Amino acid sequence: MQLFLRLSLIFLLFVSVAGCYRMRSSNGGAEGTNLTANRLLNASDIDLPAGYKAEVIASELTFPTDVAFDDAGQVYVIEAGYSYGEEFLEPKLMRVAPGGSKTIVATGELNGPWTGITHHNGNFYVAEGGQKTGGKILKITPDGTITALVENLPSMGDHHTNGPAVGPDGKLYFGIGTATNSGVVGPDNYNMGWLKRNPNFHDIPCQDITITGQNFTSTHPETKQPMTTGAYQRYGTAVKDGQVVPGAIPCSGAVLRMGADGGTMELVAWGFRNPFGLAFAPNGSLYVTDNGYDERGSRSVWGVGDYLWQVQQGQWYGWPDFSGGLAFNGDRFRTPSKEAPKPILAQHPAKPPHPAATLGVHSSSNGLDFSTSASFGHTGEAFVAQFGDMAPNVGKVMAPVGFKVVRVNVENGVITDFAVNKGTKNAPASMLKKGGLERPVAVKFSPDGTALYIVDFGVMHVEDSKTTPQKNTGVIWKVTRTTR
Repeated sequence: MQLFLRLSLIFLLFVSVAGCYRMRSSNGGAEGTNLTANRLLNASDIDLPAGYKAEVIASELTFPTDVAFDDAGQVYVIEAGYSYGEEFLEPKLMRVAPGGSKTIVATGELNGPWTGITHHNGNFYVAEGGQKTGGKILKITPDGTITALVENLPSMGDHHTNGPAVGPDGKLYFGIGTATNSGVVGPDNYNMGWLKRNPNFHDIPCQDITITGQNFTSTHPETKQPMTTGAYQRYGTAVKDGQVVPGAIPCSGAVLRMGADGGTMELVAWGFRNPFGLAFAPNGSLYVTDNGYDERGSRSVWGVGDYLWQVQQGQWYGWPDFSGGLAFNGDRFRTPSKEAPKPILAQHPAKPPHPAATLGVHSSSNGLDFSTSASFGHTGEAFVAQFGDMAPNVGKVMAPVGFKVVRVNVENGVITDFAVNKGTKNAPASMLKKGGLERPVAVKFSPDGTALYIVDFGVMHVEDSKTTPQKNTGVIWKVTRTTR
């Protein structure tokens, strides 16, 4: 009898929570962001652990995504040249002088976003997202000469070519995000913009796979005709049970590597959704941040966090049929009022591992780096920039998620806020009408490890499925330790 009462109470609690979820409107940070061309900046509005201080190094940047340092410790920043919201500009590599003045070193093509940069052996290496013509890994010499080491990477969809990071073996490691949310092209990709430009584009597996034959019907946004689409297919192409989809390299949702001067690409691992940040821990292990599924599209997935993975050579990490090591075999990931996602792979390449850490749902946990200096503290921990939610486009949230920098103990997965806006609730600074963090997109330690640089993308608002990024609102913050 006691067991019956306990189960009844749990059921009533579930019904109550689910009911509240359906009834309440979304209240994320993207929706609450205030568009402003004159962003307030005040480092004292950022809450840091005792003994640390923040300061502004550069401002009035347009969509900055990463920083790098040359052999002399000089700071460089890249502007993406593309933002969700279909804003295309020329990406740029700029040198940042003390005092914040900027000098353009190199200008790229309208094929952004430039998502990441590293400096190695006297040159810069940049990941070009590839929204128009496919992803690239670029080599940029100090005089600004740009050479594509590899191009035509399959990253013209929802997610891009990311990284790069230089491994202990001297090779360049980079990520390629998936074209879609969960394997099926649909109207959500049309709303993102890319399906209009590339109607034949879809996800590509890294090896041959056999699929279950699920098809999904949606209405074409322009023609209003029904479109039946299977996984790993162009929009409007159905599949059959037992159909084999050929794999290829390069592929979607993967980490690859190649030599610092180019050459043959090698698969490191796959089964990611959007492996955005790549960094090597002090012990030489590769870690990546991975943006989890959204509640959108023909195969919506509910309640999924972002992940920090320790990457093992050859491992499959679960996309599109697992999340955080958990299989899609019930209602755990069912979006309210929609059908639960079912496996679309007839056989899985492997049993995926569990993540090193699970980060906030829709937090958009992106760039990461490891502390290596006792002078800064937290040696061996990963610092992760959380861009913040894009609700309601990615799903409903009850309060802003992300918009801060966290540190992660990769030994036990414990996550602790490191830099977050002051106030009774966390939110982007423009929503709070304060001068702190807006959208941290990358973090990187100085070469001597004594300073943490936070790249703040700037103001971005989402309303009625429209994404509006604000130019000239990006900032680079520098955090140093003042006392021990």
